[in-house]
Amino acid sequence: MTYGDDATVRRILTGTGDTWAVVGLSNNTRRAAHGVARVLQRAGKRVVPVHPKAETVLGEQGYATLAEIPFEVDVVDVFVNSGLAGEVADQAVAKGAKAVWFQLDVIDEEAYARTRAAGLDMVMDRCPAIELPLL
Repeated sequence: MTYGDDATVRRILTGTGDTWAVVGLSNNTRRAAHGVARVLQRAGKRVVPVHPKAETVLGEQGYATLAEIPFEVDVVDVFVNSGLAGEVADQAVAKGAKAVWFQLDVIDEEAYARTRAAGLDMVMDRCPAIELPLL
């Protein structure tokens, strides 16, 4: 099943805004979140790390939670397991994000429905690093 049509993907990547909170991003360069964050930066996005360690990653100050970020976030990109992803989506709604993006293999249909019902764009089980070159 597709969660987020091509028009939604395009809108998030080109028009929703340039500040992306990447939940699960750390300094571990072997993790997919790190590689995707680098692709997003090269595409002109500001990447804000969200990780319990609140590390500075790729030159950007990290925060332990979405709520701690002291500025607006346009997109919340989620690199946590599916069991935790719904809570992150709810936090993104509370934060006032415009969109939520669940990475490959991160699936929570109830969170998808809640997030869409709250008026946010959402993509699930896709990767912006794969989608950007296809635009």
